[in-house]
This record gives sequence, C-alpha cells and structure tokens, in this order.
Amino acid sequence: MPRRRDRGPADMSDSASEVARLLEQSAAALSQLHEQARTIADIAEAVAGALRSGGTLLLCGNGGSAAQCQHVAAELTGRFKLERRGLRAIALTTDTSALTALANDYGFENVFARQVEALGRPGDVLMGLSTSGGSENVVKAFEKAEEIGVTTVALVGPKGGVLADAADLCLAAPGDTTANVQECHIAALHVVCDIVERELAD
Repeated sequence: MPRRRDRGPADMSDSASEVARLLEQSAAALSQLHEQARTIADIAEAVAGALRSGGTLLLCGNGGSAAQCQHVAAELTGRFKLERRGLRAIALTTDTSALTALANDYGFENVFARQVEALGRPGDVLMGLSTSGGSENVVKAFEKAEEIGVTTVALVGPKGGVLADAADLCLAAPGDTTANVQECHIAALHVVCDIVERELAD
C-alpha cells in the first residue's frame, strides 16, 4: 500500500494560497449579488404570494442545481428560522421512480415538464435552476408551465441563456465558474426563504 507523501512547508503554503484565491473569487461573485436585490425581492414576493393563496412552489434543476432545489423545498416544508406552518414546496428532482419512468417513456428532456403538467396549477410558481440557462429539461418545464398558467422563475448564470428570456422573473447570478454561480444561487435562495417565512409566519 503506497505511503502518503509528507507535505512540506512549501506545499502547505501553495495550498493556502489557492484556498485564499478561491475564497476571494467566491466573495467577488457574492459581492455583486446585491446589485440584484430588487429581483431577489420580486422573486420572494412571487413565491410568498403563491403560497399565501394555497399554491405550490415547484423546483427543478440538474446536478448541483437539483440538490439546491431539494434544499429549498426542505427549508420551506420544514423551517428556515421561524416556527410556522409547513409551506407547499416540491422538488421535482427527488422521485426516482417518476424520473426514471418519465425518462424511459418520454425522454430525459421531459422529466420535469410531465411533472409540471401533473402537479402544477394556475397560480403556482415553477423555479428552474440552470447555470447555463439552457438545460433542455428545464426549458421544456417552463414551456409547460406557461401553457397552464404557472409563474416561472429562473436562476441562471451571467449569460442568461434561453431561460432568461422564457421566465417571468430571472436572476442572472454573477460568477466566473459554475461553482461561483451556484454559490450565488443558494445565497439568493436563502434570502428568499427568509423573506417568505417572515411574510407567512403568522
């Protein structure tokens, strides 16, 4: 079994420098997010309005974005900071039986659209996360949402992509890398959860 090489002072210094560089890169992206405070507030108001009226927040995305969808749904059905009633939020990324059946029968590009068709109702909100702004399955979900009167909210990267044009509300997060964009997404979503929770806590 190979022995782990001992790391000398130079190695540790190089690692620390890289850590500092990456953290500065993250901080730079996050520092630009406040420029979109109005958009984030509008998204929070749209979600709060739908939930107040008995609607549902549906969320979809792929990979790391799928994990963030589940994160937000958990914060709202559970709690973020305050004790209050559970709020209707569903991540369309979690049901493996549905996802595999839909992918098998209708193609992976339709795994979210079919669920929106089944679960979405006029007045609901569909939130789609895509760092590229062009994930085909999220785009098709937005098309289906428009057909049935579901408000669409896109969280994308700086280039916007197709979803930026298709969405009713769009947050184009800053960031030079996918990781930085996703860091901005979760920071913005935590703010949304905070505002929604305070508005509906009573």
